[in-house]
Amino acid sequence: MPLDSTPRPTWLTFDCYGTLIQWDEGLQAAVQELLSRKGAAELPPARLIQVYDRHEHALEQQPPHRSFREVAGEGLRRALQELDLPAEPDDAALLTGRIGAMPPFADVLPALRWLKARGHRIAIVSNTDDDIIAGNVAQLGGLVDRVITAQQAGAYKPDRRLFDHAHAQLGVTPAQVVHICASPHLDHAAARDIGFRCIWVDRGSGRRLLPDYQPDAIVADLSQLPPLFSALGW
Repeated sequence: MPLDSTPRPTWLTFDCYGTLIQWDEGLQAAVQELLSRKGAAELPPARLIQVYDRHEHALEQQPPHRSFREVAGEGLRRALQELDLPAEPDDAALLTGRIGAMPPFADVLPALRWLKARGHRIAIVSNTDDDIIAGNVAQLGGLVDRVITAQQAGAYKPDRRLFDHAHAQLGVTPAQVVHICASPHLDHAAARDIGFRCIWVDRGSGRRLLPDYQPDAIVADLSQLPPLFSALGW
Protein backbone atom coordinates (compact mmCIF):
# COMPACT_ATOMS: atom_id res chain seq x y z
CA MET A 1 0.00 0.00 0.00
CA PRO A 2 1.49 3.41 -0.92
CA LEU A 3 2.55 5.55 2.02
CA ASP A 4 0.36 8.41 0.84
CA SER A 5 -2.72 6.25 1.43
CA THR A 6 -1.73 5.30 5.00
CA PRO A 7 -2.15 7.35 8.19
CA ARG A 8 0.51 9.43 9.91
CA PRO A 9 2.51 7.11 12.18
CA THR A 10 2.29 7.34 15.96
CA TRP A 11 6.00 6.54 16.31
CA LEU A 12 9.01 6.55 14.00
CA THR A 13 11.40 3.73 14.85
CA PHE A 14 14.97 3.83 13.61
CA ASP A 15 17.68 1.27 13.32
CA CYS A 16 20.83 2.78 14.82
CA TYR A 17 24.02 1.45 13.25
CA GLY A 18 24.35 2.20 9.55
CA THR A 19 21.16 4.30 9.63
CA LEU A 20 21.92 6.98 12.22
CA ILE A 21 25.48 6.06 13.21
CA GLN A 22 28.49 5.53 10.94
CA TRP A 23 28.83 1.81 11.57
CA ASP A 24 30.69 0.65 8.46
CA GLU A 25 33.25 3.44 8.74
CA GLY A 26 33.82 2.90 12.45
CA LEU A 27 34.01 -0.87 12.18
CA GLN A 28 36.53 -0.65 9.35
CA ALA A 29 38.78 1.62 11.41
CA ALA A 30 38.58 -0.64 14.47
CA VAL A 31 39.35 -3.77 12.44
CA GLN A 32 42.25 -2.07 10.67
CA GLU A 33 43.79 -1.24 14.06
CA LEU A 34 43.19 -4.78 15.28
CA LEU A 35 44.94 -6.25 12.24
CA SER A 36 47.86 -3.85 12.62
CA ARG A 37 48.30 -4.92 16.23
CA LYS A 38 48.48 -8.52 15.06
CA GLY A 39 50.99 -7.78 12.33
CA ALA A 40 48.42 -8.63 9.68
CA ALA A 41 47.89 -5.21 8.12
CA GLU A 42 48.08 -6.78 4.66
CA LEU A 43 44.76 -8.57 5.23
CA PRO A 44 41.90 -6.41 3.93
CA PRO A 45 39.66 -5.34 6.82
CA ALA A 46 36.65 -6.21 4.68
CA ARG A 47 37.68 -9.86 4.74
CA LEU A 48 37.77 -10.06 8.53
CA ILE A 49 34.51 -8.11 8.77
CA GLN A 50 32.83 -10.52 6.36
CA VAL A 51 33.85 -13.56 8.41
CA TYR A 52 33.08 -11.82 11.72
CA ASP A 53 29.59 -10.82 10.53
CA ARG A 54 28.80 -14.41 9.60
CA HIS A 55 29.78 -15.71 13.02
CA GLU A 56 28.16 -12.82 14.89
CA HIS A 57 24.77 -13.17 13.18
CA ALA A 58 24.77 -16.94 13.71
CA LEU A 59 25.58 -16.56 17.41
CA GLU A 60 22.84 -13.97 17.88
CA GLN A 61 20.21 -16.52 16.86
CA GLN A 62 21.50 -19.34 19.09
CA PRO A 63 19.85 -19.73 22.51
CA PRO A 64 20.28 -18.78 25.24
CA HIS A 65 20.37 -15.03 24.65
CA ARG A 66 23.79 -13.51 25.32
CA SER A 67 24.88 -9.90 25.61
CA PHE A 68 26.23 -8.21 22.51
CA ARG A 69 29.64 -7.97 24.21
CA GLU A 70 29.66 -11.74 24.59
CA VAL A 71 28.43 -12.34 21.05
CA ALA A 72 30.93 -9.88 19.57
CA GLY A 73 33.80 -11.38 21.53
CA GLU A 74 33.02 -14.96 20.54
CA GLY A 75 32.26 -13.98 16.93
CA LEU A 76 35.57 -12.16 16.67
CA ARG A 77 37.47 -15.05 18.24
CA ARG A 78 35.97 -17.51 15.76
CA ALA A 79 36.65 -15.18 12.82
CA LEU A 80 40.30 -14.73 13.79
CA GLN A 81 40.67 -18.47 14.26
CA GLU A 82 39.14 -19.12 10.82
CA LEU A 83 41.65 -16.71 9.26
CA ASP A 84 44.59 -18.25 11.18
CA LEU A 85 45.16 -15.11 13.23
CA PRO A 86 45.87 -15.09 16.98
CA ALA A 87 42.99 -14.17 19.26
CA GLU A 88 43.69 -12.17 22.41
CA PRO A 89 41.44 -11.57 25.42
CA ASP A 90 41.24 -7.81 24.78
CA ASP A 91 40.30 -8.05 21.07
CA ALA A 92 36.59 -7.72 21.76
CA ALA A 93 37.14 -4.76 24.07
CA LEU A 94 38.84 -2.89 21.24
CA LEU A 95 35.88 -3.53 18.99
CA THR A 96 32.99 -2.93 21.39
CA GLY A 97 34.77 -0.01 23.03
CA ARG A 98 34.79 1.84 19.71
CA ILE A 99 31.10 1.37 18.96
CA GLY A 100 29.74 3.92 21.42
CA ALA A 101 32.10 6.57 20.03
CA MET A 102 31.00 6.09 16.43
CA PRO A 103 29.45 9.42 15.32
CA PRO A 104 26.17 10.09 13.51
CA PHE A 105 26.09 10.77 9.79
CA ALA A 106 26.06 14.47 8.91
CA ASP A 107 22.44 14.29 7.70
CA VAL A 108 21.06 12.76 10.91
CA LEU A 109 20.76 15.61 13.41
CA PRO A 110 19.11 18.08 10.98
CA ALA A 111 16.60 15.44 9.93
CA LEU A 112 15.79 14.40 13.49
CA ARG A 113 15.36 18.05 14.52
CA TRP A 114 12.92 18.56 11.64
CA LEU A 115 10.96 15.44 12.56
CA LYS A 116 10.77 16.43 16.22
CA ALA A 117 9.65 19.95 15.29
CA ARG A 118 6.79 18.36 13.34
CA GLY A 119 5.71 16.46 16.46
CA HIS A 120 7.04 13.02 15.61
CA ARG A 121 8.09 10.69 18.41
CA ILE A 122 11.35 8.88 17.74
CA ALA A 123 12.59 5.54 19.02
CA ILE A 124 15.66 3.45 18.28
CA VAL A 125 15.36 -0.34 17.94
CA SER A 126 18.85 -1.82 17.91
CA ASN A 127 20.79 -5.10 18.10
CA THR A 128 23.00 -4.06 21.00
CA ASP A 129 23.41 -3.63 24.76
CA ASP A 130 22.15 -0.62 26.69
CA ASP A 131 25.59 0.52 27.84
CA ILE A 132 27.13 0.26 24.36
CA ILE A 133 24.48 2.35 22.59
CA ALA A 134 24.41 5.00 25.35
CA GLY A 135 27.47 6.72 23.84
CA ASN A 136 25.82 6.94 20.44
CA VAL A 137 22.51 8.21 21.80
CA ALA A 138 24.37 10.91 23.72
CA GLN A 139 25.56 12.26 20.37
CA LEU A 140 22.00 12.59 19.05
CA GLY A 141 21.22 15.81 20.86
CA GLY A 142 18.39 14.58 23.08
CA LEU A 143 16.24 13.99 19.99
CA VAL A 144 15.48 10.32 20.71
CA ASP A 145 12.50 9.59 22.96
CA ARG A 146 13.02 5.86 23.55
CA VAL A 147 15.84 3.36 23.05
CA ILE A 148 14.91 -0.32 22.82
CA THR A 149 17.69 -2.87 22.57
CA ALA A 150 18.22 -6.56 22.03
CA GLN A 151 19.36 -6.71 25.65
CA GLN A 152 15.95 -5.50 26.82
CA ALA A 153 14.01 -7.84 24.51
CA GLY A 154 16.24 -10.88 24.94
CA ALA A 155 16.34 -11.30 21.16
CA TYR A 156 18.28 -10.02 18.16
CA LYS A 157 17.00 -8.97 14.75
CA PRO A 158 15.83 -10.45 12.45
CA ASP A 159 13.94 -12.33 15.20
CA ARG A 160 10.57 -10.60 15.32
CA ARG A 161 10.53 -10.77 19.14
CA LEU A 162 12.68 -7.62 19.28
CA PHE A 163 10.13 -5.67 17.24
CA ASP A 164 7.18 -7.21 19.09
CA HIS A 165 8.81 -6.08 22.35
CA ALA A 166 9.44 -2.61 20.93
CA HIS A 167 5.83 -2.18 19.78
CA ALA A 168 4.56 -3.36 23.18
CA GLN A 169 6.84 -0.91 24.99
CA LEU A 170 5.72 1.95 22.75
CA GLY A 171 2.06 0.99 23.13
CA VAL A 172 1.41 0.74 19.40
CA THR A 173 0.30 -1.77 16.82
CA PRO A 174 2.57 -2.46 13.83
CA ALA A 175 0.24 -0.36 11.67
CA GLN A 176 0.97 2.72 13.81
CA VAL A 177 4.73 2.62 13.17
CA VAL A 178 7.05 3.54 10.32
CA HIS A 179 10.47 1.94 10.65
CA ILE A 180 13.50 3.58 9.03
CA CYS A 181 16.56 1.41 8.51
CA ALA A 182 19.61 0.62 6.41
CA SER A 183 19.81 -3.16 6.82
CA PRO A 184 17.65 -5.31 4.54
CA HIS A 185 18.85 -8.56 6.12
CA LEU A 186 18.06 -7.58 9.70
CA ASP A 187 15.09 -5.20 9.46
CA HIS A 188 13.26 -5.93 6.23
CA ALA A 189 12.66 -9.56 7.16
CA ALA A 190 10.81 -8.38 10.27
CA ALA A 191 8.87 -5.76 8.30
CA ARG A 192 7.81 -8.45 5.83
CA ASP A 193 6.76 -10.91 8.53
CA ILE A 194 5.09 -8.46 10.94
CA GLY A 195 3.66 -6.02 8.41
CA PHE A 196 4.89 -2.65 9.66
CA ARG A 197 5.69 0.13 7.18
CA CYS A 198 9.36 0.52 6.36
CA ILE A 199 11.60 3.12 4.69
CA TRP A 200 14.96 1.87 3.48
CA VAL A 201 17.95 4.20 3.78
CA ASP A 202 20.18 3.04 0.94
CA ARG A 203 23.48 4.78 1.68
CA GLY A 204 25.26 3.07 -1.21
CA SER A 205 26.95 0.47 1.00
CA GLY A 206 26.24 -2.35 -1.44
CA ARG A 207 23.52 -3.96 0.67
CA ARG A 208 20.77 -5.46 -1.44
CA LEU A 209 17.05 -5.86 -0.97
CA LEU A 210 15.60 -9.23 -0.02
CA PRO A 211 14.19 -11.04 -3.06
CA ASP A 212 10.71 -11.25 -1.51
CA TYR A 213 10.34 -7.80 0.06
CA GLN A 214 9.99 -4.25 -1.22
CA PRO A 215 10.14 -1.35 1.28
CA ASP A 216 7.42 1.29 1.23
CA ALA A 217 9.94 3.98 0.25
CA ILE A 218 13.66 4.30 -0.45
CA VAL A 219 15.83 7.32 0.42
CA ALA A 220 19.54 7.90 -0.07
CA ASP A 221 19.97 9.47 3.38
CA LEU A 222 17.92 11.14 6.09
CA SER A 223 18.00 14.54 4.37
CA GLN A 224 15.33 13.12 2.04
CA LEU A 225 12.90 12.42 4.90
CA PRO A 226 11.62 16.02 5.32
CA PRO A 227 10.52 16.40 1.68
CA LEU A 228 9.07 12.88 1.71
CA PHE A 229 7.11 13.48 4.90
CA SER A 230 5.99 16.91 3.71
CA ALA A 231 4.63 15.38 0.51
CA LEU A 232 2.77 12.80 2.60
CA GLY A 233 1.30 15.50 4.85
CA TRP A 234 3.01 14.02 7.88
